[in-house]
Amino acid sequence: MGKLTLIIGGARSGKSTYAEKLAAARGAEILYIATAQALDPEMADRIEKHRQQRPDSWHTREIPHGVANALRENAYDADLILLDCLTMLVSNLVLTATNEKFEPDETRAAKIVDGEIEALLEAIQASHADWIIVTNEVGMGLVPPYPLGRVYRDLLGWTNRKVAESADEVYFLVAGMVLPLHQLAVSAQAPV
Repeated sequence: MGKLTLIIGGARSGKSTYAEKLAAARGAEILYIATAQALDPEMADRIEKHRQQRPDSWHTREIPHGVANALRENAYDADLILLDCLTMLVSNLVLTATNEKFEPDETRAAKIVDGEIEALLEAIQASHADWIIVTNEVGMGLVPPYPLGRVYRDLLGWTNRKVAESADEVYFLVAGMVLPLHQLAVSAQAPV
C-alpha cells in the first residue's frame, strides 16, 4: 500500500489547491478522481474551472460514486491518486437514499455510505499508488435545521473519522494555512 494523506478543512480553505500542489510534488503519473456532478449551471461552472486548473498531463476520471468498483473495472496505473472530494461523494450517496421530498432514509443512507467507504479503503490498501483525499470538515458549524442536512453532516463526519484513522498523514486547512493533525493525534494519545 502507498501512503494515504487526508486533507480536511472548511469551504474555500485552500484544500484542493494544497492537495494539487502536494500531488504535483509527489507523483509523476497522477490520476485525479472528481466526484462532483453538474446538477445545475453554477456547479457545472465550478467543475469547468477545476478542470482548467489541472495540468493537462493528469488523467481525470469523473466518478460520482462507486469509486472502488470503477477503478477495479477500468484500472489505471498511477503513482498518485487524488480524490476530490469525499464531501461530494457522500452527498451523492445520501441523495440516492432520499425521496422526492428530500426526506432521507437514514438507515439506508448509512448502509450505502458505509459500503462505499469500506470498498474505497480496501481499494486504497490494495493499491501501490499514494492517495490524497480531500474532504470538508462540517462538524464545526451550526446544526442543520432540517433532517437531510443532519443526516448528511453525521455521515460525512463518520466518513472523515474512518478515513483519518486509516491515513498516514492528516492535514487541516484554515484560511489557506496548513496544520498537520496526524502528528498531533499521535502525541496527544494517553500513555499506556
